[in-house]
Parts: sequence; C-alpha cells; structure tokens
Amino acid sequence: MASGEGSLAILHELSLAVAPGESVAILGKSGSGKSTLLGLLAGLDTPTAGELALFGEPLGALDEDARAALRAGRVGFVFQNFQLLPTLSALENVALPLELAPGGHRRDAAREWLARVGLGERTGHLPKQLSGGEQQRVALARAFVTEPELVFADEPTGNLDPETGAAVIELLFTLNREAGTTLVLVTHDYALARRCSRCLRLAHGRLEAFDPNGEATP
Repeated sequence: MASGEGSLAILHELSLAVAPGESVAILGKSGSGKSTLLGLLAGLDTPTAGELALFGEPLGALDEDARAALRAGRVGFVFQNFQLLPTLSALENVALPLELAPGGHRRDAAREWLARVGLGERTGHLPKQLSGGEQQRVALARAFVTEPELVFADEPTGNLDPETGAAVIELLFTLNREAGTTLVLVTHDYALARRCSRCLRLAHGRLEAFDPNGEATP
C-alpha cells in the first residue's frame, strides 16, 4: 500500500491454507490488517507480492471479472455494516446472489432462507425498517442462499449489542454447520473465535496460532 511516506507493508511473511469444511477465526486489534487480509483471500484485492489461490485457482492469473466469476455462487460474504442495498426489500437483497437463476426459483430460495433466519414475515421490509440484528440476519441469508462452498465474515457482530450479537453468532454457526461450508472470519471477539475449529492472531503483519480460551474480549 502506498502512502505519503512511501510504501507501507501491512502484511508480510504470511502463509495460510484453509481446508474444506474448516472454520478459521483471525483475531487482531483494530488496524492490524484483518480486513485487508480477508479482501486478499477473497480476491477482492490484489497483493503487491506473493501468491494467492482460491479453490485451487491462482488469483494472480485472473483479472477482476474472472475473479468475480470464480466467486459467483461459491463464495458468500457477511460484513460488519451489513451491506444491504437500501432501496431493495429483504427478499430482493437475499435474491441478489441468485440473479442468474430463473426468477421464480430465485424468489422461492430467497423466501426459504429468510424463513430459516426467522424473518419469513419481513420479506417486503426495507433495511431501514429492520433492526441491526434483523439486517444481519438478512445478510446471513444472502450469504448462504447460493449454498456456497466458502463464507467470509468480517466482524459480523461488530455493530450489534452483546445479546443480539450472541444470537447472530449462534445462527451463523448453525447455518454453517448445516451447510458444511468452509468459514473464514475476522474478529476481535474471543467469544466468536472460540466457536471456530482454528484460531490465528494477526499482529505486526504476521499470523500466529492462538488459543482464545481464557481470554476476555477487549
């Protein structure tokens, strides 16, 4: 990354492999580069050096459109700020990843997933008519609606109060377990990290194994 002082190394000497079906938490303080790492792993950003592969496909050999095509239907995303389109209803937001499917099937699948996250009666509501927890549940339905192989989650409870966050965590891991999806999430929340099969900590641009048991969330 370039800065007024020259180049700035955010991540370096970093190696990570995630197995199918694994759930991996990447812990780190604010500004440690967690979201940058997630963007690189998903092929949303490109590194200045090093090699990345998604589903065994080297990302460095693909342009932006090809990377998007590789993710389509196979990768789901959950963001801290929900990233719902404000002019679309809950049903329409969930149906977006299925836009290449026939219309009837798209709406049916979206409706089914909204019901699974407890929002079967809120299909016509806009994001502004939903609470933060409800918006994140819509985002979870959108992430899983294509039955993806891999879900990336960026601070999925960061904008929620503790009680709502705990409910969203439970729902996230229930959906993930039922779908058998690979999960990679970044967080500063040890309670969330403890639910994963492997935990890593990002500090000073490097990843290290980390045991969050006994640690309190900062």
